[in-house]
Amino acid sequence: MEIKDIILACIMVIGGLAFFLYGMSVMSSGLEKMAGGKMEQALKKLTSNWLYSLLLGTGITIVLQSSSSLTVMLVGLVNCGVMEVSQTVVVIIGANIGKTFTTWLLCLMGVDTEGPLWLSLLNPEYFSLIFALIGAVLMMSKSSPRRKDIGSILVGFAVLMYGMVLMKDAVEPLKDSPDFQALLTKFDNPLLGVLVGTVVTGVIQSSAASIGILQTLAENTGTITFGMAIPIIMGQNIGTCVTALISAIGVNRQAKKVGVIHIAFNVIGTVIFLTVYELIDMTVGFPFSGLVINSVGIAIVHTVFNVLTTILLLPFSKWLVWIADRILPDKDVPEGETPHALLDPRVLTTPSVAVAECDAASRKMAELARETVLLSISLLTNYDEKTVRRVSKNEDALDEFEDRIGTTLVQLNAQALSERDSQISSRVLRAIGDFERLGDHAINLSDIATEIHDKQLHFSEHATEEMRVITEAIREILENTCRVYETVDENVAANIEPLEQVIDYLTQDIKANHVKRLQKGTCTIETGFVLSDILTNYERVSDHCSNIAVSVIETSHNTFETHSYLSKVKFGSKNFNDLFERFSEKYKIPGTV
Repeated sequence: MEIKDIILACIMVIGGLAFFLYGMSVMSSGLEKMAGGKMEQALKKLTSNWLYSLLLGTGITIVLQSSSSLTVMLVGLVNCGVMEVSQTVVVIIGANIGKTFTTWLLCLMGVDTEGPLWLSLLNPEYFSLIFALIGAVLMMSKSSPRRKDIGSILVGFAVLMYGMVLMKDAVEPLKDSPDFQALLTKFDNPLLGVLVGTVVTGVIQSSAASIGILQTLAENTGTITFGMAIPIIMGQNIGTCVTALISAIGVNRQAKKVGVIHIAFNVIGTVIFLTVYELIDMTVGFPFSGLVINSVGIAIVHTVFNVLTTILLLPFSKWLVWIADRILPDKDVPEGETPHALLDPRVLTTPSVAVAECDAASRKMAELARETVLLSISLLTNYDEKTVRRVSKNEDALDEFEDRIGTTLVQLNAQALSERDSQISSRVLRAIGDFERLGDHAINLSDIATEIHDKQLHFSEHATEEMRVITEAIREILENTCRVYETVDENVAANIEPLEQVIDYLTQDIKANHVKRLQKGTCTIETGFVLSDILTNYERVSDHCSNIAVSVIETSHNTFETHSYLSKVKFGSKNFNDLFERFSEKYKIPGTV
C-alpha cells in the first residue's frame, strides 16, 4: 500500500468510528426516551434482590448500549444518597453481561452478501439503508412522539451500522499488506494485547466501539487469531472503566466506591482468566489459539468471558464492597439530602433520569415547604428562637431547590423529551415557584411571631378562637396539597380549591369581626395590624396551594388554561359546591364577636 492509500484508509476508519459513536448516541437516546424515568425508578426499587439486580443491570445496559453510562448513573445515584454502594454491585455485574449484546449485533457485518436475497438483506450494508429510510419517514411525519422516538432509534442504528461498513471498507486492503502482518505478530504477547485493549477502549470510552474495530479487523483481514483476540477483549473490559473513573471526580467517598467496584470486577476477572488461559495454553495447549477468529468468534469469547467472570465473582459481591472500603475508607459523615446532592450532574446526563430526579427533588421541596410553614405557624402560639432559625434555614434551602431544579429543567427542555417527561417537567416547573413562595410566607409569619413575642401582644378570646379555626384550615390545605403532589391524584386535588375558597371567606369574616371588636374596644389597632398580616399570609398560602393542585390537574390533562379551569370548578360544579358546603360547616367561626 502507498502512503496515500494508508492515509485515506485511516481517514475512513476515523470517519467510520465517528459515525458508529454518533449512531450509538442517537439510538441509545431514543431508547432511553422511550423508557422514560422507568430505569431510574427500577434502580431504586428492584435492587434488593440479587437476581432482579442482575437482570436490571443487563437490561439497562442493552437499552443504553453502554455499561459505562449505567455506571455513571449509579455513581450519581449513590452520590445523592438514593442508593447504597452495596446495591450497585450486582447491577454492575449485570452490566458486563448486557454489553455483550452489541457485540452480537455487530456480527451481522459478517453475513454473506453473495447468498440468497433474504440472507443478503441481513447485512447492514443493505438493511441499515432501509432502517434509515423508515426512521427518517417516522421522524419527519406528523406522528406521535413515540413514533418519532422509534424513528430516531432506527436512524441511529442505521448510522451506527454504516460506520461499521466504512471501517470494513477501510481495513479490507490491509490483509495484503506485509507491514500490517508484521505489526500483528507483536500482539502474540498477551500483556501487550491487554494493554492495547485497555488504552484504545479508554481513549474512545466505548467498549462497543473498540470491539467493533476488532471485529472489523478480524472479519476483513483474516489475520487476527484467537490467541491475539482474547487478551485484547479482556483489556477492553478494563478500558471501559475509564468513564466511571472520570465520573467519580468530585463526588463523595461512597460514590467513588462505585467506580472502584467496577474496576475491581473487571481487573480481577481479567487477571484470573488470563492467567488460567495462558498457563493451560503453555502447558497443554488450546487447539484454537492459532486459528483465525471472525466476528462471531469475538462475540463468543466476549460473552463467555463476561459470563464466566459473573459466575466466579457474583458469590463474592460483598468482597468487592470490602475491597472498595479498604481502598477508600469512610472518613466523612453523610451530609443528608441537599438540593445539590439530589440533583447530581452525573445523574442528569440521562434526560429521563434527570426529569425523574427533578421530580423527586420537587417532592422533597414540597415536604420541606409544608414543614416550614407549619413551623412558622407554631411560632404564633409557642415562640422559640431555635424554631425561628430553623424556619430561616429551611427557606434558604427552598430557594436553592427552586434555583437548581428550575435551571436543570430549563436546560432539559432544550432537549427532545418524551411526552411523559415533558408532562412531568411542566408540572414541576409550575409547582416549584409556589413552593418557594410558601417559604417566603413562612418567613413573614415567623417575623410576625417575633413581633408578637417582643411586644407581648395578646388577641381577644374571640379573635383567638377565630385564628384557631382558620389555622386548622390552613393545616389541612397544606397536608392535602403535599399529598396531591406526592400521589398526583386528581380526586384529592379537587378538594383543594373548595377549601381555598372557604379560607378566603374566613379571612374576610375575621377581618370584619375585628372591625366590630375594634369599635367595641375589645381589640386594639396594634393587634389589628398583626392580625391582618397573619390573615394576608394565610390567604396567600392557600392561593399557592390552589396553584399547585391546579398544576397537577392541568398537566395530567395536558392543558394550561388556569383561569378557565378555576371558573369552571367554582361556578356550576356540583362537586365543588358540595365540598365547599362541607368545609364551610367544618370551619365555622363563632357568630358572636
